[in-house]
Amino acid sequence: MTSNTHTSGGSRPGGRTARNTAAVLQATLDELGEHGYHGLTVERVATRSGVHKATVYRRWGGVDGLVSAALEWSTAHAWEPTRTGDLYTDLLRLAETVAQGFTDAPESDLSTASIAAAISSATVAEALRAFMADRHARAAVVVEEAAVRGEVPEDTDAHEVVRVAVAPVYYRLFVSREPVTAADLRRAARTAADAASRGLLTTDQRTS
Repeated sequence: MTSNTHTSGGSRPGGRTARNTAAVLQATLDELGEHGYHGLTVERVATRSGVHKATVYRRWGGVDGLVSAALEWSTAHAWEPTRTGDLYTDLLRLAETVAQGFTDAPESDLSTASIAAAISSATVAEALRAFMADRHARAAVVVEEAAVRGEVPEDTDAHEVVRVAVAPVYYRLFVSREPVTAADLRRAARTAADAASRGLLTTDQRTS
C-alpha cells in the first residue's frame, strides 16, 4: 500500500474537479493510516482535504465509498518489482517489500488499516481485491522473465508463483501474529522458486 498516488477524475486535466478528487482521496488515505477504518469519518476527510463535506457525501456517499475509491486511485501509483536477473532473488526482494509495507511506518499503518477495512466492509474488500490483483499482475513480470531465461517452464502460472512467495508473509502477519524474520523471507522465496522450476506451479496444475 502507498499513499503516494495519482490524480484521477475531473472534467479536465488539472481542473478544479481533478484537484478536489486528488485532495479528498489523498486525505482519505492519510486519515485511514492515522486513525484506522473505524476512526475514519467523512468530516475528517472533508476538513483535511478542504473540500466541503456535502460534496464528499454527494460524490462518494460515505466512508466505504471513499476508501474504495482511494484504493482504486492507488493502483495508478507507479510501482515495479525489483529485477535482479534471478528468480529466487527477485522473489526474495518481493517478499521483503511486502513485509516492509506492513512493518515500516508510516506505510504500515495504512496497509494494516486497509486490511481491517476490507474485513469490515464487503465494498472495500472488492476494492482491495482489485488493488491486490493489480500488484500481483505487476509482480508476475519477474516470473515471466524467468520463463524467458529458461529458469521455469513456459507454462508456469506467474501469479501463483507470486502468491506462494508472499503468502507466508501474510500468514505470519495476520493469522499467527508471528514476527517475520529474514530467514522466513528466504524460505518463502526459495520454496516458490524451487516449486516453479520443478514445474509444480504450471497453469495445468490448477485444473488437474
